[in-house]
Amino acid sequence: MASRAPADLAIIPRNLRFGREEVRGRWWLGGDPVATAWHNALSASFPMGEGFFIETVRRFRGQVSPALAAQIDDFVRQEAYHTREHAAFNDQVSGAGYDIAAIEQRIADSLVDARAAHPVAQLLITVSLEHFTAIFAHAMLARNAAAFAGASAETRAMWTWHAIEEIEHKGVAFDTYMHVARDLKPAKRCAIRSLVFLRVSRNFVKNRVRDALDLLAQDGITGLPARARLWWYLLGNPGVLRQVALAWAAYLRPGFHPWDHDDRALVARHAKALNQGPASA
Repeated sequence: MASRAPADLAIIPRNLRFGREEVRGRWWLGGDPVATAWHNALSASFPMGEGFFIETVRRFRGQVSPALAAQIDDFVRQEAYHTREHAAFNDQVSGAGYDIAAIEQRIADSLVDARAAHPVAQLLITVSLEHFTAIFAHAMLARNAAAFAGASAETRAMWTWHAIEEIEHKGVAFDTYMHVARDLKPAKRCAIRSLVFLRVSRNFVKNRVRDALDLLAQDGITGLPARARLWWYLLGNPGVLRQVALAWAAYLRPGFHPWDHDDRALVARHAKALNQGPASA
């Protein structure tokens, strides 16, 4: 089954390192404990999560076209670099005084359950989460200056780099699923991926909220005030979940493809600025 990704799409693994010598403040994102907790919760999920993404997509590399296999190779390299950089970032989160061991254990436990599923079901978990990361990445780049106001240049560059590459490879896992499930009727393919997506969406939001609340509790922000402030951040101002609601829902449309929304121009603007930043390893 032919991909609907742009024919001239470039997936560029950028082997960059960020902020190794930087000492970040505890509330590194503009002095805001809530914004910091949300992004720290996201980052805590990335190293193990992206390792899972690599496994689930690479498993089918030998079954796809040479063109898609080459995209899978680039996807794997990008995700491997993301894993390394977020592991380093998470070390600095710990260095700022946060205990993320319980968060990491919950993620490890959830991946034990995920790896017990059928390989195609595992792939669909990745497809679902790749849609989440792509739409978050787009929103992040679209409001980059506001999203990371008060963060250091190195920290802003790291999150920008990650967002750029998530958009570049946003169709790879999806196209792999479409190839693997090519013999299914389109309605059945859509129904299966939508059902998995709804379940993954519920778990993703629930778990990241729980993780962020755990981090806020370590700052002494607990109970109703913590929940109110976090949900206002997610749904009110700036509304990081509200901003992606329509893009999230688009996944459920029959015939959906991640590249229905071609945001390469947004990526190109930020990639040009990134090239003037941290040097490659």
